[in-house]
Amino acid sequence: MVLDTGDEVIETLQRYASEHVTTSAFFHGLGAFQEATIAWWNPQTLHYKDIGIDDQVEVLSIQGNLTRVKDGFKVHAHVVLGTHRGAAIGGHLKRGVVHPTLELYLATTSDVLHRKRDEATGLDLIR
Repeated sequence: MVLDTGDEVIETLQRYASEHVTTSAFFHGLGAFQEATIAWWNPQTLHYKDIGIDDQVEVLSIQGNLTRVKDGFKVHAHVVLGTHRGAAIGGHLKRGVVHPTLELYLATTSDVLHRKRDEATGLDLIR
C-alpha cells in the first residue's frame, strides 16, 4: 500500500480496512510526514500526552494493526520519526500527514481480532 502527499494515515487505513479487510491485519513500513501527532500513554493518569510535530520528518519505522471494534476498525500504530538533525522521537501515532510518500506492507490475519475496553487502564485492548 502506498500513500501519497496529503494522505492522513489513520483515516486512510480505516477506510481501506472497511473496504478490503474482512478479518484483521498487521502492517509495517517507512516514508515521511509533513506533520504528525504522536502520544505517550501515562500509566498514572491513564491518559495520552500529545506531542505535536509541525515539521518534515522521516518515518524510520511504522508498525501496527487493524482490529475490530464495535463500529468498524481501530488502527493502532507506533512510529519512530527522524528529525532534520538526525534525532529520533517515537510513540503512539494519533495523526500523520504524508509527504511525499508512505510505503506500507499490510498482511491480513486468518482470525478476526477484537478490541474491548479494559476497565483498569481505560484502553481498548485485544481480547
